[in-house]
Amino acid sequence: MTSSRLTRRSGPGRPGYDLDSLLSVAVKVFNEKGYDGTSMEALAQRLGITKSSIYHHVSGKEALLDLALSRALNGLFAVTTEAEVGTGRSIDRLEHLVRRSVHVLVTELPYVTLLLRVRGNSPVERHALARRRELDDIVAKLVAQAVAEGDLRPDIEPALLSRLLFGLVNSLIEWYRPRGDTSADQVAEAIVRMTFDGLRTG
Repeated sequence: MTSSRLTRRSGPGRPGYDLDSLLSVAVKVFNEKGYDGTSMEALAQRLGITKSSIYHHVSGKEALLDLALSRALNGLFAVTTEAEVGTGRSIDRLEHLVRRSVHVLVTELPYVTLLLRVRGNSPVERHALARRRELDDIVAKLVAQAVAEGDLRPDIEPALLSRLLFGLVNSLIEWYRPRGDTSADQVAEAIVRMTFDGLRTG
C-alpha cells in the first residue's frame, strides 16, 4: 500500500492524509465507536474526505483493521526477538519481556487497545487472536523454564501465571495516559517489582 496523500473535501491548500495518519484516525474511531459500529461513511466524515479517497489506499474497513492490529502485534513480537529475551536466565528474560511490553503498549497505546478488544468476529480478528496466542505460548514457556531453573515459585501453574502477568500489563489500556506524570519506565518498573518480588524463590 502506498502512503501518498488523500484529498480533503475542504478544498485546496489544506494538508491531506498519508496512510499512517489515516490509520491513526481510523483506530481512534474504532476505539470510540467499536469496530463493528464504525462505517466507512463515519470514517470519511471524521477525516473530512470522501470515501473514494479512503478506497484509493485501502480496500475497506477490514484492511484498516488488519494494518492496525498488525502494528500492535509486530511491536510486541519484536520484543521477543531482542537479545535480552534470547539469552540468560529465564527469569531475567521474562522480566525484560514484561518491561519492554509495557513500553510497546505505551508507545502504541491506541493500537494495542484495539488489539485487546477484538473478539474474533472476522478473519482478520481471528488471525490477530491466533498471533496473540503465540505470544502467550512464548511467555508460558519462559515461565516454565524459570520454574525449572528454580527462580520462580513452583506452586503456580505457568500458563496461569503468564496470563496473570500480561493481564496486569494489558490493564494499562484502561487508565494509562502518556501525558500524565508517570512515565513508561516508572510503570514498567512498578509492574516488574510488584510481581516478580513476590514470585522469585530467593
